[in-house]
Amino acid sequence: MTDIVLALIVIVLAVGFDFTNGFHDAANAIATAVSTRALRPRAALVMAAVMNMIGAMLGTAVAHTIATDIVDLNDINNHEALSIVLGALLGAIAWNLITWWFGLPSSSSHALIGGLAGAGLAAMVYWDNVAVQWAKIVEKVIIPMVASPLIGFSLAFALMVAVTWIFKKASPHKVMRRFRFAQIGSSAMLALGHGLQDAQKTMGVMFMATMAVGWVDPGSTTIPIWIKLLAACAISAGTYAGGFRIMRTLGRKVIEVDPAKGFVAELVGAIVLWGAAYSPVHAPISTTHTITTAIMGVGATKRLSAVRWGVAKNIVAAWVLTLPAAATVAAGCFFAVHGVVSLFV
Repeated sequence: MTDIVLALIVIVLAVGFDFTNGFHDAANAIATAVSTRALRPRAALVMAAVMNMIGAMLGTAVAHTIATDIVDLNDINNHEALSIVLGALLGAIAWNLITWWFGLPSSSSHALIGGLAGAGLAAMVYWDNVAVQWAKIVEKVIIPMVASPLIGFSLAFALMVAVTWIFKKASPHKVMRRFRFAQIGSSAMLALGHGLQDAQKTMGVMFMATMAVGWVDPGSTTIPIWIKLLAACAISAGTYAGGFRIMRTLGRKVIEVDPAKGFVAELVGAIVLWGAAYSPVHAPISTTHTITTAIMGVGATKRLSAVRWGVAKNIVAAWVLTLPAAATVAAGCFFAVHGVVSLFV
């Protein structure tokens, strides 16, 4: 099996992962807007798909984090590097499909990162010059993974308290009608942030594959436009295909969302996503974690019991499991890939 064939398989699977990311995470950007009837479901999906496409084209810093800061593949040959990336993708896709089937809003981002780390660890059984970059994973993945939900919850809580105080004497009917209209803009901003974050992660994987086979100079920092377009189109197509299982979880089962709460949660989610992407560490944070905790934050301003903590507990459990579970699945996938590749190399 030639390196070119392996690279093409990686790219095809990366596009598949990007597509599953789109339908898995589409609900994150539009669940509250749909549940408050600010947007009809199909119109919301079209809007989210377009904004995902635009967001995917707005930067590449997160893509470089995925391509260079999780696993160091510089000291191994092409088919070894491609085998690791292929195992990582298979593990991430498998975990995405499992959590989608059960309607759990787990993180596609962390599934991919866990997949890369798991496949890299498994590869050390055969090659001792593979390096999983734990210090960078802690700095750019673990710390932001913990911080972004806390920031999302706290900021959403504070902003919702401010909104409640500002509009306490206004007519509730008029206020909700205006916030329902404002939600169109806030959900669009959140979808833009989703494209900026999540499409770039797939770009990073494809960039790794093209560097391995020499289609891109290994020292290059410029991601080819065809990779950007391919990732943007895949995530947009997946978004349009829909994510109604997870939409029900976020839009109805965590709290009862009204237009004001939906607007605040979406606005906070967008702020956190954009802030992480353009921060000095270019953190690949989870859209899912950010918007879910923002929804919890606005719900908690009414009373703590307004948040359905049983559902929230199941969601958090899926978050905690994602990195190790995706890593474990990816390690198994890597061993299978290595066995197959070894027959042809």
